[in-house]
Amino acid sequence: MSQPAPIVSAQSVRPDMTAELMAKTGLDDDVLTALVHQFYGKVRADPMLGPVFEERIADWDAHLARMVAFWSSVALMTGRYNGTPMRAHMNLPVTWAHFEHWLELFRATAAETCTPEGAAYLIVRAERIARSLNMAIEGFSALIPGATREGGDET
Repeated sequence: MSQPAPIVSAQSVRPDMTAELMAKTGLDDDVLTALVHQFYGKVRADPMLGPVFEERIADWDAHLARMVAFWSSVALMTGRYNGTPMRAHMNLPVTWAHFEHWLELFRATAAETCTPEGAAYLIVRAERIARSLNMAIEGFSALIPGATREGGDET
């Protein structure tokens, strides 16, 4: 006997695939919202990452909403996110150590807020994103001598 398809609460660019992912991982808008809010609560309190974010994000409500849309797009293919994360991160004063620490907090939060399948699914994507952003930042710094490494919060 097959399980009924979950109700896709977010508009999806591929509704059948999104429903299948939701059923397989337990991820939905509520889970992603809880993950994002809990994760960024940890980030803001973190002595290494907190200052990087606090210097650049003036409106946390808007940032959190944007991050929920981002993860909805990444995890569930909803297409809700419109932004340029690479550009927004290019000038940040961060190293791979920052990304490693970000991933530690993300992994822990995913394990706390998601099913094991959902956490694993998100962590793979977070690791890819962290590597891509770090490579872009390193490349930018190498190509642009004297780059200021100061950025905005357009993620």
